[in-house]
Amino acid sequence: MSGARPVRGVLFDVDDTLVDTASAFSAALIAAMGELTTLSEADADRMVSTWRADAGGHYRAFVAGRLSIVQQRRKRVDELTAVLGLGALDDEAFAAWDSSYQERFAAAWVLFEDARSCVAQAVDAGLAVGVVTNAPGELQRAKIAAVGLADLLTEVVAVDSVGVGKPDPAIFHEGCRMLGTAPEETIYVGDELDIDAGAAVGAGLTGVWIDRPGRRRGGPHAVTDERLAAARAAGVEVIASLAELPRLWQQPGSEA
Repeated sequence: MSGARPVRGVLFDVDDTLVDTASAFSAALIAAMGELTTLSEADADRMVSTWRADAGGHYRAFVAGRLSIVQQRRKRVDELTAVLGLGALDDEAFAAWDSSYQERFAAAWVLFEDARSCVAQAVDAGLAVGVVTNAPGELQRAKIAAVGLADLLTEVVAVDSVGVGKPDPAIFHEGCRMLGTAPEETIYVGDELDIDAGAAVGAGLTGVWIDRPGRRRGGPHAVTDERLAAARAAGVEVIASLAELPRLWQQPGSEA
């Protein structure tokens, strides 16, 4: 970490940082869409890639308050049915699909192997810890409990509790206020280079991008060498595993 800023708090993203949400999405989508039609392996791959890329920006429209969480999901399902050559689902069919999807999604939540140890090390070091997330708070608290982190992560700032989401600086600053730390004393770690690490740096925090091998997004969220170089130049730290994160609060000059 450039400089020797004291660290007093760590804020975590949840999805694809602590919890393997991408795999849960894939399992739930394949199972729920498989109730509508027979999927080939190619169909499943194309469908998951479409969902993951979210080229229509529907999830970000939810974060910006332009769509509800269910409305963004319906628009993305409409994209999937088009990819598979199916007709659009009517309201009743979508409600049934959505219920099946959500049940299967929750059943597939799994913690990354490096996650609990990292959070526990931060707590043991005397740091304040919490979550800043662009998903609804109720969903994320349920997810944190389901994967066994509720004893360590009790403080959650979510998009619906602030009214804005990442990359807006306000949600990062609310996370710091919750922890009782100044932005310059706080690390934020997440799996998206722009709206997590880059935005955290812009808000005055130490922004950390967790770039797990083989898990980079494609489509409009793809990270190019130029984008990565620019992010590093702006102060973003890059790690491949949460096991690397403690070194950032164990730097000489930190309070931990």
